[in-house]
Amino acid sequence: MEITLPVTAAVLGAAVLHAGWNALLKSSADKQLDTVALSVGSALIALAVAVWLPAPARESWPWLAASAVVHILYFLFLAKAYHWGDMSYAYPIMRGGGPMIVALAGAAVFGEVLDPGQTLGVVLVCVGIVAFAAGKADPRATAFALGNALVIAAYTLIDAKGARVSGSPVAYALWFFIANGIVLYAYAGLRRGATVPRHLLANWPRVLIGAALTTGSYGVALWAMTRAPVALVAVLRETAVIFGAVIAYFMLNEKFTRRRLVATGAVLCGLVALRL
Repeated sequence: MEITLPVTAAVLGAAVLHAGWNALLKSSADKQLDTVALSVGSALIALAVAVWLPAPARESWPWLAASAVVHILYFLFLAKAYHWGDMSYAYPIMRGGGPMIVALAGAAVFGEVLDPGQTLGVVLVCVGIVAFAAGKADPRATAFALGNALVIAAYTLIDAKGARVSGSPVAYALWFFIANGIVLYAYAGLRRGATVPRHLLANWPRVLIGAALTTGSYGVALWAMTRAPVALVAVLRETAVIFGAVIAYFMLNEKFTRRRLVATGAVLCGLVALRL
């Protein structure tokens, strides 16, 4: 099973959107509340579209529920990683570790065995991504970023399975955002009380922008996972670290070093090996 050029272009576009909303979150004064705000905004956008489409097949509902629960950990770890470390450090670790785990698990879960060229491409991309994060950092940032790499691998596999049995990847993606928003809002409400709705109302423009980026990014990725091997889609999506490094340089005043230029070269070589 190969990955076509249109699917590749779509996933790379999703990577740009993903880097954009992560930069938005990193610049936030209250990262925990903004993660909830992005999820609720995405749920509202998804609901406005989902009511006009048939619901995903019942077989996918348990996967939707599992994904929503796992995403609580994802957003908790994400906020903590960005609290203790730079985006240009934590983001590559989180996004680079997940695809390697997915590539190893894909054969067992989906029976998708990559050929030698694709395997080389996955390794090069992941090595380049992790190389972005080489250097000194707060160990708490490293711990939360590594933990989130495992979480990312888990929800990638869960959602890939759910999207494939849903009968409609678009409907599955929309209801994923709805379920995710409800679960995270309920969780945050228990912890932060009335602060949550006040934050949403006070920051609604930021919420809508971030929600649009989030919805577009993951919706495209889920669609692509029904058209190409999950491991290849996962690793392509994580090229977002390149776009993230550029955004962090211009928006967050983080450095783009010579080492990161070399890492970019490794990622690009990996993309070539994936037969782009």
